[in-house]
Amino acid sequence: MVMRACVAAAACLSVLVAASLARAEEIRHRTDYAIALAGLPVARASFDTELVNDRYTISGTMNSAGLADILSRTSGQTQVTGTLMRDRLRASHYSMSYRSGSKQRSIEMTLRNGTVTSSVMTPKRTTSPDNWIPVSAADMRNVFDPLSGLIIPARNRVCPKTLPIFDGESRLDIRLSPKGTRPFKTEGFEGEAIVCGLAFTPKSGFKKGRKDVEYLAKLKTMEIWFAKAEAVNVYAPVYVRIPTSLGAVTVSATRFGG
Repeated sequence: MVMRACVAAAACLSVLVAASLARAEEIRHRTDYAIALAGLPVARASFDTELVNDRYTISGTMNSAGLADILSRTSGQTQVTGTLMRDRLRASHYSMSYRSGSKQRSIEMTLRNGTVTSSVMTPKRTTSPDNWIPVSAADMRNVFDPLSGLIIPARNRVCPKTLPIFDGESRLDIRLSPKGTRPFKTEGFEGEAIVCGLAFTPKSGFKKGRKDVEYLAKLKTMEIWFAKAEAVNVYAPVYVRIPTSLGAVTVSATRFGG
């Protein structure tokens, strides 16, 4: 459950790289992240962003580090392409693959105007009709992919907000609630971050009674911090905190813009 929370938090933070997009003919940018459990490093992530006119591509990698790498080596890759619109990043293709020990899985998803037109998982997950909550066609309309969903135009309120997310397997709502501001400093940024309470409601695409899903759904103390990227006038995440029974999983941007 801990590494799953790390991967989820890294995916949540990965949308940070889109904040570096600027309205120029071509932009390339790299952002790095540190992921820790109870203060101990467990993973690193890096993302490269390319923008050509209004078309964006975000490519990312994550690798376990420290003790986590010794216990169970984990690595992942993800990529999203789409169009930078006036009020959002609208994805057209999203992919993700990861390996943890001997387990591996990949997802390929295409979207059109916020509606999922195809989604393929390899290998397919074995499900039971008795406890699996299937994803309906309605669940895949008006959704964001995990990488593009948390970029918030500065003209909009950052929180409160509910974001419908589909990751190629599961449909969930991310709910943001206001918790004030906090100072934040990292390479490329120093200033105030907007702090939001973070909660999620699982909708479909998961096994009913699954302990890690139920645990995260009940948490009331998760946080996500947003900083403003002046170049494109949007807010993007710079910090996530997810408590677990072994200590808090934290994901911090070690570079933001610049």
